Amino acid sequence: MATSTAPLLSLRRITKVFGEGDATVHALRGVDLDIDAGEFVAIMGTSGSGKSTAMNILGCLDVPTFGQYLVEGISVEALPADVLAALRNDRFGFVFQGFNLLPRTSAVDNVELPLIYANVSGRMRNERARRALADVGLSGRDRAHPNQLSGGQQQRVAIARALVNEPEVLLADEPTGNLDTRTSAEIMALMTALNRDRGITIVMVTHDVDIASHARRLVTFRDGIIVSDQSRAAA
Repeated sequence: MATSTAPLLSLRRITKVFGEGDATVHALRGVDLDIDAGEFVAIMGTSGSGKSTAMNILGCLDVPTFGQYLVEGISVEALPADVLAALRNDRFGFVFQGFNLLPRTSAVDNVELPLIYANVSGRMRNERARRALADVGLSGRDRAHPNQLSGGQQQRVAIARALVNEPEVLLADEPTGNLDTRTSAEIMALMTALNRDRGITIVMVTHDVDIASHARRLVTFRDGIIVSDQSRAAA
């Protein structure tokens, strides 16, 4: 049973193995990691270090080969698929490098998508989606399609979509990877404000040291293990 002192997210001796025989890859090798509510954590590492695999397990997009993953003290890796999907939709929001917007669909309709899966009524979906777009600075662009928006605006739509279910945790995988320096700074300012002002826990994978510097904690992976875990004081 969960306790009030349990971390929000906990990886316990997590191992992830892909393939068999000569093709076996140990993506994670007994990783321990606790993330508390309200943290802003950047995860760094070279390609193949295990950082994206860890992110997928944290977001309930994958399950470990061995070990235990707990959300508020509740072990989730053995949950039935439908329960796991509900947990993922209710507790987590996802932002990806490639935006993943439907190209022929308006901004507001893109943001509504998670609410459709949650069986929210049409009017409420529209109200919440418009509010989420306003929260990321896109009031008045509700009916714009992705090809009518800049890269930074498209990522804001993606962040609004991730926020529309009011998740506790925002998982961002290279959220500025397709953006220029100025736009990246704008997106990071937005994410910092979401963490600071709304208390949303943010876990972000990035290869960029400057982007990682916006986080309050930096976790570095190498060859499937954590080699560094450092926190810094608030600015």
